[in-house]
Amino acid sequence: PMEFLSLICLFRRHGQESQRERIKQELYGFNKTVEHGFPHQPSALGFSPSLQLLAIGTRSGAIKLYGGPGVEFMGLHDENAAVTQVHFLPHQVSGCSTHVGSTLSHSPFTLATEIIFFGDMAKLSYYKKNTNNCYFIVPEDYGGRRSLEHVESLQENPVNPRQVLIGYGRGLMVIWDLDSQSAVTHIPATQQLESVWWTEDGGHVLSSHSDGSYCRWKVAGDDPQSEQEKSEVPYGHFPCKAISKIIQLPTEQGPPFLFLSGGMPRASYGDRHCISVIHSKTHVALDFTSRIIDFFVIRDGPYHTGEPSALVVLVEEELVVIDLQTEGWPVIQTPYLVPLHCSAITCSHHVSAIPLKLWERVLSAGALQNTHYSKKPWPMTGGQNLAPDPPQRDLLLTGHEDGTVRFWDASGVCLYPMYKLSTAGVFLTDSDPNDNLNQGTEGEWPPFRKVGCFDPYSDDPRLGIQKIHLCKYSGYLTVAGTAGQILVLELNDEAAEQTVEATVADLLQGQEGFRWKGHTRLEVREEPVTFPPGFQPFALVQCQPPAVVTALTLHSEWKLVTFGTSHGFGLYDYQQKNNVLVRCTLNPSDQLAMEGPLSRVKSIKKSLRQSFRRIRRSRVSLRKHHVNNAAKLQQANARLEAELAEMELAPVQRKIEPRSPDDSFTGLVRTLYFADTFISDSSHNTPSLWAGTNGGSVFAYQLRLPPVERRGEDPVTAHPAKEIQLMHRAPVVGILVLDGHGSPLPEPLEVAHDLARSPDMQGSHSLLVISEEQFKVFTLPKVSAKMKLKLTAIDGSRVRRVGVAWFGSTRTDDYGESGLTVLTNQGDLHVVSLPGVKLQVQYPCIRREDVSGIASCVFTKHGQGFYLISPSEFERFSLSARCVVEPRSLVEVSSETPSTTLPRALPDGASVERR
Repeated sequence: PMEFLSLICLFRRHGQESQRERIKQELYGFNKTVEHGFPHQPSALGFSPSLQLLAIGTRSGAIKLYGGPGVEFMGLHDENAAVTQVHFLPHQVSGCSTHVGSTLSHSPFTLATEIIFFGDMAKLSYYKKNTNNCYFIVPEDYGGRRSLEHVESLQENPVNPRQVLIGYGRGLMVIWDLDSQSAVTHIPATQQLESVWWTEDGGHVLSSHSDGSYCRWKVAGDDPQSEQEKSEVPYGHFPCKAISKIIQLPTEQGPPFLFLSGGMPRASYGDRHCISVIHSKTHVALDFTSRIIDFFVIRDGPYHTGEPSALVVLVEEELVVIDLQTEGWPVIQTPYLVPLHCSAITCSHHVSAIPLKLWERVLSAGALQNTHYSKKPWPMTGGQNLAPDPPQRDLLLTGHEDGTVRFWDASGVCLYPMYKLSTAGVFLTDSDPNDNLNQGTEGEWPPFRKVGCFDPYSDDPRLGIQKIHLCKYSGYLTVAGTAGQILVLELNDEAAEQTVEATVADLLQGQEGFRWKGHTRLEVREEPVTFPPGFQPFALVQCQPPAVVTALTLHSEWKLVTFGTSHGFGLYDYQQKNNVLVRCTLNPSDQLAMEGPLSRVKSIKKSLRQSFRRIRRSRVSLRKHHVNNAAKLQQANARLEAELAEMELAPVQRKIEPRSPDDSFTGLVRTLYFADTFISDSSHNTPSLWAGTNGGSVFAYQLRLPPVERRGEDPVTAHPAKEIQLMHRAPVVGILVLDGHGSPLPEPLEVAHDLARSPDMQGSHSLLVISEEQFKVFTLPKVSAKMKLKLTAIDGSRVRRVGVAWFGSTRTDDYGESGLTVLTNQGDLHVVSLPGVKLQVQYPCIRREDVSGIASCVFTKHGQGFYLISPSEFERFSLSARCVVEPRSLVEVSSETPSTTLPRALPDGASVERR
């Protein structure tokens, strides 16, 4: 009988395990879904007028296609082969790379390893073998000189596709006839050739040269030698930089549009990255803040041969589209490819399921900031977006090094900019009010006009945003910065003028023997400041010493905000604008915490503010200095966070070992948490504040809030209630209270808005303390150990990021489970069940060497996440089988080929120019 019972138990256990595995498959599933932002290090640009698709190639071998909003495709070389050219061919995409024979994986694209001209490889091969024929018609004065050098450009005759214009680097241009296999005309330019353009009527050729000049040549007729009609240096008689590309397009009435890339006076403006647009009496030099990769022009009409409508410019750090049909040529706002790194990203915060009212108010505030943009729709409309409408409205907030917070619509495939908040106006900074290059002055030559939003230079790195917390129900927002500043803001639909007064929080609490060696605090403006509609600051807390804020939490129902640094933590009442609690956590032996983070990267301030101003005044070339500036800032921020958190790059095969209390930064506050729970006895629940430190300590305070009718007069008080010291002193990275049903407590005001059920206050509550090395559950209010899950005992992993998520079942809408989403220093993702604290699934996600990516990760409430794969791109991933946001696009390609030659738009295989 005993053996029979054991057999029954074995079968029952096996059945339960199989059932659990099936449920896990319905709840969890890992996918990297979409890349948000601007491609890192773009190197090539292509456009198909017929498909209305834009293609961008990168130095790492990626090719990305974009059509209408939501239409995205991506291909990647198997090797890191830089894409140097991208051309659209009938029914395929061709990309030219530096690796012959490279292929694209996981994409519908094919890769050509040679430039295909008219798709006629036989003719091209014959032509390549017989290029010496063109020497027979070269004038005698070319014969004794050096070779003609490389082929710089190839262009098809727009009215006779059997003729090709060949441009040589030394300046000579030859019109080659494919039928007679001979040169019919030569154009004897003497300057180094950069680019050519054959006018639409076939009668003229424009050439641009290395000395900043361009020439117009008449090529119609039977004359074997073309005549120069015009030669011009647009920007004066002093030495100029090369004009790397030239385009001329006709208009129905009036003079043509002329587009020139480069050509600036070398001594005065050699550091500028400009495209000049000349039309009639209007002449503008569009001034970009990063190097120009390429550009093209979109035209109206069914065959895309009508009026020029938009100029599309790919620069190294952003994509800029200029409306050519609206007075003033304004910029068209991009629905994708937005440069997330306009200023380097320093932190992120995700808020799910935004109420419609708050969403509309944020959109309205953002619309008032965007009045300078063109009203015209996005000109690239190719493909169909087949993705369903997002089930909810999600916000991603990014904090930046220049003190701004940007709000992004993260509901779907496109990460769309909604609103930008700037905190710099609250403080006195070193910025020069006359140091504004946004618009050129009247009568300035060249006629510069600043375009684009990429500007990685901050006048004061102390402005950098380090922590963000938004309450979606009340509209309150709190942000904290590098110099210990904490701002509390409220959403206002009208502009307001007000003074923001600072409340100082002395986190050292009079401790002797410590001297702050870091940066000084930011000075607050004493005069009233006018704040535009949107989030407006009304309260400010200044930590002393002014160290980086490492933890921040807002409780809008209690009107409290709590903050922490490497020296301690505080509690602030933003209704009465006073401190409730200040607690020093500094270890007496921890002198390193007094040095300040910017003392390790003290060159940031000079390199970003002083050096930038010196560069702007001296006009020294920025090319070598600012290309990777955003990447350096991101790496510096990641190194700082890595140092504070004692990050390890390599796995350590070990069990949990005790840490010394003398380790650096043991007092650094890693997490703060509000909870209404049983902290003093099991009969009365009270508000409480919990704080976890880098040294494995947990501090709990009981809060007493006055009645609602007396909330504005009677003080809020905080009393020490509990203190826990983890045996192994591992840093505490998360704290969570579970109710009587084992569910996480709801967010503030969530129950009041009928979006969550009230927590169970009848059963016993539990406290979950998450350290870098284990998950430990304690009973409340006695705080006795209940269960734990060790992470490091297996492979040396340490918890770097943790969040709480709801995982819905794909089988039924009625079932789901709460769980912890965890990212480790190995780059692995885990889901840990609640309340049982058992490991459910594990997936590799980020390379463990990618410290910046791991440090930047942020989780959502529905099992998704974001992390930076470059300074300008977020990778989006999902751990949920149900909640997945990914592109679903369709591009239909017509099988019909026109039988006659149409007038030229910018062809799908645009002019081939060596780069």
